[in-house]
Amino acid sequence: MKTKIFLNLAVKDLNHAVSFFNELGFSTDPKFTNDKGACIVISEDIYVMILVKEFYQTFTEKQICDSTTTSEVLISLSMESRKKVDEIIEKAVKAGGTDYQEAKDYGWMYQRTFLDLDGHHWEVFFMDESQIPSNM
Repeated sequence: MKTKIFLNLAVKDLNHAVSFFNELGFSTDPKFTNDKGACIVISEDIYVMILVKEFYQTFTEKQICDSTTTSEVLISLSMESRKKVDEIIEKAVKAGGTDYQEAKDYGWMYQRTFLDLDGHHWEVFFMDESQIPSNM
């Protein structure tokens, strides 16, 4: 098995969280989905395990942060175009998420941000690597 990323996030309402991510266009893998958690397929190598807080707590002795007031992680996803960045933000807002910050356009990179239903911070961007400034 090649290396894949499985990001685990605590959620308050599993059904609402699944619906949110499905509305963004991401599928759910039923093999890894039950009443305690669901596997959201972002790509063939990236998965988000959304776990009800009580189940998430079984994996850590640390306190689970309130992601609506505390930043736990910035999740960044690259898209194939600026248009796709805008589309995913529109879908996130329509599904109940928050358009969190103004778009940032660096010329070579275009970035927008949304918060999901549980306040997790998602950075969505398009980057034209051929335009990256040499002084980076």
